Amino acid sequence: MNNTQTSSFGLYETTRILVPGFYFSSLSAMFFYSFVSRYISFSIEHGYWIVLFLFLVLVSGLTMYAKETTKRRRAFVENQPSTFLQDIIRRQSATSILNETEARQLYFYILNHFIPPTFHEKVFFFGTVYHIMNQIRRTSFWFAILSIICVALQMVLGIALVNQQGLVYFFLLVCLIYLLNVKYNKADRKMQENYQDQIFWLQMNYEIVEDLFKKYNLSKKGSFL
Repeated sequence: MNNTQTSSFGLYETTRILVPGFYFSSLSAMFFYSFVSRYISFSIEHGYWIVLFLFLVLVSGLTMYAKETTKRRRAFVENQPSTFLQDIIRRQSATSILNETEARQLYFYILNHFIPPTFHEKVFFFGTVYHIMNQIRRTSFWFAILSIICVALQMVLGIALVNQQGLVYFFLLVCLIYLLNVKYNKADRKMQENYQDQIFWLQMNYEIVEDLFKKYNLSKKGSFL
C-alpha cells in the first residue's frame, strides 16, 4: 500500500469517528438545554463546556465506531466482493476452498495492492458515507423517541406544550432529519454500486485473482513466502 492510500485510510476512518460523534454530541447539547436544564443546572465555566463537548464527541464517536452495527444491515452484507471471491475459487477448484475469513483477507490484499488508487479512494469514500449516514439515522431515531417521551412526561406533570417549545422544536428537528435520511437515502444504493464495481474489477482481472489464490494456498501450506 502506498503512502497516499495509507493517509487516505486514516482520514476516512477518523471521519467515521468524528462526524457521528459530533452529531451525537450536538443533539445531546440541544436536548440538555431544551429539557435537562429545566430540572438540573450546572455552573461550569465556558471553557469546561467546550472540553466536555469535545470529550463527548470522541467517546461517542469511538463507541459507535467500535460497535459497527451498520455492518449488520442488509445493504452492507449483500453482494460482498469477498463472497464473490469464494464463488470464483469454488468454481475453480473442488478441493481448495476459502472460508469467510480467508476470503476477506485475500480481498483486502487485492484491494490494497492491485486495485488502482482512484478506484481504491472510491471504495473508502462510499464506505465512509454509508457508515456516517446510518449512524446519523440511528442517532436521530433514538433522540426522537427520547424527546417525545419527555414531552409526554412533562404534559403528565402539567406542563403545557406552549411551555415546552424548545423540546418540541428539538423533536421536530430530529424527526425531520430522520425522515429525510430515510426518504432520500442514497447511501445503501451507493454501497451496492460500490460493491458491484469491485466485483466487476475482479471479473475483469480473473488472472490476477487466480494467481493470487494459488500463492495464498501455497502460503497456507508453508511453501510460499
